[in-house]
Amino acid sequence: MAQNKDFEVLDKVIGRIPDFPKPGVLFYDITGILRHPEAFNYCIDRMVEIYKDEKIDAVAAIESRGFIFASPFAIRMGIPLVLIRKKGKLPGKTFSCKYSLEYGTAEIEVHVADITKDKRILLVDDLIATGGTLAAARNLVEQGGASVAGVFGVIGLPFLNYDRVLSPIKATTLVNYNSESM
Repeated sequence: MAQNKDFEVLDKVIGRIPDFPKPGVLFYDITGILRHPEAFNYCIDRMVEIYKDEKIDAVAAIESRGFIFASPFAIRMGIPLVLIRKKGKLPGKTFSCKYSLEYGTAEIEVHVADITKDKRILLVDDLIATGGTLAAARNLVEQGGASVAGVFGVIGLPFLNYDRVLSPIKATTLVNYNSESM
């Protein structure tokens, strides 16, 4: 695994929980980042550095851990925050999309009023595994006539081939783990 500054800063605080949420799955836990304010701040600083020169009209956060990283990023960038939630959590009219997870199926929604036609929206989650959740989020954004400016995750599992699922959208992560990490 290639080491970079992001990896050096974050790997030591990212937890690993085997067999969660089901046997055979290694869960990468970002709560260690949250327990270390310097690591959390580092993530937000890196996000701003990566996207400061991009045309991004809003940031859409995937429930629930994507909220943690997208919220301070939205404030620092001075752009709206859009919440993408699990089915049944949003009042009012929503766009909806069903998708497959690494360990099951789910459905997500976004308020229709939060997606503005012709706007460029950055999708943010804590971890990118198979890309299924983010592909469903892209579907929600496109249902509203907007486009995805990019995808960001603190952690990436490229051995699960999320790049194929998200193509041609560029996925950016700070830390990547390969299959040997398991």
